[in-house]
Amino acid sequence: MSINKVILVGNVGKDPVVRYFDKGVAKATFPLATSETYTNQQGETITSTEWHNIVLWRALAEVAEKTIKKGSQVYIVGKIKTRSYVDKDGVNKYITEILADTLLLLEKKQALVTSSAKTERPGDEPHDTGISGSVVNDPPASYQPANESNNKNWSDKANSINENPGNDSGPGIAQNEDDLPF
Repeated sequence: MSINKVILVGNVGKDPVVRYFDKGVAKATFPLATSETYTNQQGETITSTEWHNIVLWRALAEVAEKTIKKGSQVYIVGKIKTRSYVDKDGVNKYITEILADTLLLLEKKQALVTSSAKTERPGDEPHDTGISGSVVNDPPASYQPANESNNKNWSDKANSINENPGNDSGPGIAQNEDDLPF
C-alpha cells in the first residue's frame, strides 16, 4: 500500500489565477507559503518558509476564485503531483504541485469545500471559533454499511464473522481506504 496525502496550512502568496477550458472546466492555481520558526544555538529566531504550487479543479477552483485572496490563510488537503515540460531552450523542467481536493478558508467565517457534491452534516451549528459550512465526503450520521443489520451489536458481529485476533480495527471489520482517519 502507498499513500500520497498532503495537509498544508499557510498563507496565499497571490490571488488565484483561474482559467476556463472546454465545457466550462475551471482550473485555479496559486502559491501557498508555509513557515516554520525555531531558535538556533546562538539564540536567534529563524523562520524558514516553503512555497507550494496549489492546483484546484472544477467547482473547487470556482469557489477559490470567489473567496481566496492574497494573504488569506487556508487549510489544504491534496496530493503531490510532479510534471515536466520542455522550455523554449529545449531544456527539461520539472514542477511539483499540490493537487488539492479539500480547501478550508481559515477566517472568522470558515467554509469547507471539496470537489465532491456537498452534503450538510446534521446537528452542526456555526460557531465563531469552530468550523462551519458544508462538509463533503462524510456519510450521513445514520450511515451503516449495506451488509450490516441495524439490530446487531459488536458482540453479535464478532460471533458471526471469523475474527483475526491481532486486528485492532474492530471485531471482524476490514477497513478500506475511505474509512481511514487521514
